[in-house]
Amino acid sequence: MPFKALLNALVERVPGAQGAIIADWEGESVDHVGIMDDYDLKVIGAHKGVILHNMREVVDRLGNDDLREIVVTTRQTQTLILPVTKEYYLVLILDRSDMLGRALLEARRCILALHKEIV
Repeated sequence: MPFKALLNALVERVPGAQGAIIADWEGESVDHVGIMDDYDLKVIGAHKGVILHNMREVVDRLGNDDLREIVVTTRQTQTLILPVTKEYYLVLILDRSDMLGRALLEARRCILALHKEIV
């Protein structure tokens, strides 16, 4: 299944989802979907890649390289950052709501499908 179809399904299944992007290790968009502005989505995706990179370094220094997900919560949004492989990651942006559990479940499912497509 193409990346866009997987990302569309993710956004459709998560209430309040604003957008999803899969990016490479340099922060470049591989594919993205969303109701938010494309440029904003790409910038958020690249920025969250920097956060992922920094967190991976910290986790590696602590002797555990098994970083699975990062959740960034602000007053208005929640952003999930999930590695797909060492080279690719998924970012899901949603309105801040009580749907974090649902968003994590659907993002994890999407990660499995994306991993199969990439590997």
